Amino acid sequence: QVQPVESGGGSVQAGGSLSLSCAASGRTFSSSAVGWFRQTPGKEREFVAAINWSADNTFYSESVKGRFSISRDNAKNTVYLQMNSLKPEDTAVYYCVVDPIGQYDFLDGFWGLGTQVTVSS
Repeated sequence: QVQPVESGGGSVQAGGSLSLSCAASGRTFSSSAVGWFRQTPGKEREFVAAINWSADNTFYSESVKGRFSISRDNAKNTVYLQMNSLKPEDTAVYYCVVDPIGQYDFLDGFWGLGTQVTVSS
């Protein structure tokens, strides 16, 4: 069970797209639930999206539903977050969290260090 590593953040114009990756090498990754959260200074950490081990269940916050898409490739131990139609309000540090048990218990999961996403208007 290794700390996940996020990548793919950057700066884009409003309306643009970014694809984030969350990679973990733990042997339990394929049976895990994985979530994406985001946080800006002075604000609470916000749930963005989650996916179960078999990728037959996905969840999205209302603020990103229809614009973001979460997926996973267990062979690569990687979860992706495709972000389209980005808005300035999406600017945040995005964190990946892995629950090896697969019960969406992210509070007790393994958190990455985050990747910055900045959307300019």
